[in-house]
Amino acid sequence: MSMMWNNLPFDLLSNIFSFLSADSLAIARTVCRNWHACSNSYPLIPRITNCATKCKALQPWFLALPIRNHRPCCYAHNPVTNNWHELPLEFSPVSLVKPIATIGSLILLRITNSTTLQLVLCNPFTRQFRYLPNLNMSRTNPAVGVTLSEYPKNDVLFQFPCFRIYVAGGMSEASSQGGATYNPTLEMYDSTKNNENWEIVGSMPVEFSVRLTVWTPNENVNIKEKLYWITSARAYSVMGFDISNNTWFQLGVPMAERLEFATLVRRSHENLELVGGTCDGGGCIWELNDDGETWWLVDKVPIELGLRLLSGQRNWDSVKCVGSDGVICLYRDLGSGMVFSRRIGEKGKWEWNWVEGCGYVKGKQVHNCSIRGTLIHPTLASSVIF
Repeated sequence: MSMMWNNLPFDLLSNIFSFLSADSLAIARTVCRNWHACSNSYPLIPRITNCATKCKALQPWFLALPIRNHRPCCYAHNPVTNNWHELPLEFSPVSLVKPIATIGSLILLRITNSTTLQLVLCNPFTRQFRYLPNLNMSRTNPAVGVTLSEYPKNDVLFQFPCFRIYVAGGMSEASSQGGATYNPTLEMYDSTKNNENWEIVGSMPVEFSVRLTVWTPNENVNIKEKLYWITSARAYSVMGFDISNNTWFQLGVPMAERLEFATLVRRSHENLELVGGTCDGGGCIWELNDDGETWWLVDKVPIELGLRLLSGQRNWDSVKCVGSDGVICLYRDLGSGMVFSRRIGEKGKWEWNWVEGCGYVKGKQVHNCSIRGTLIHPTLASSVIF
């Protein structure tokens, strides 16, 4: 019987593997050389037919990357089994990185010990790593945005995505008299083009370049043909770029002067949402109306979960947040617990839950540390992009 399983055709075997989660598949691929080769060669398209089971199985994993003074590894939380896993990163030639976005099953990272922007792609589950080409202009602390192509019906791009990366603003060397100046241009990298170069695709008002450089973190949200960044200055505001007509705009945010932290997320496919917290108002979620200018309150973090996240305090300054379609996660550090909001069922109901932090992995204690988190759909299929 074992000989029959070992010699199943790859197309049939990959169909069976497609029902497994990433951690179960990792165990299966150690059985024999055939199974290992199959899991590396075939994109394992999910084929779960039960809607409730599929929704649960396709939830993204939370990936925690230590910020500094930590050995080369990251930690991943499986939402299906509610387990933490340690993923070694010694295969990566750089150790100080910050996640900017997830692209399918890949992470776009910024090298943090480089003065000018240097981007890399990584899949910590397949141990693949790649530097992206240098920009046309060296830039210090620009804003970065990512757009993804629509997934086809068979979800092949889930493993092999087509994407564009936009870099805006930043400080660049002045063309004359030395020194540096704010760069009022926009560069774009297109993964579908074979030339592997960045292109200058637009410009911006200098005041937008200043705000993107000084007050805007790298994380962004893409809704349809628009990119959004939130400023970290008080009071908060939103900077936006309309790709379709090459124009820039600015939006106000609710309770802007009272927010102690604020993050943009895409909780549903076509809606921009803002997660923020105040000492007297708790954690709130607002959604941008169809008019593209006003916000309305759509949800609140349950009071008991908010207090638990803040360890009984009412200061939201230390809270961080990541979101993707169907999931929002609020967290602080590796050892502290996390608050998750997940969409359940076809009617789009949202459910709030508590997830314990990563204190132990396989019975071994993990030291607490500061982290940057991201949400990712793991795969063990090798990507052609590397």
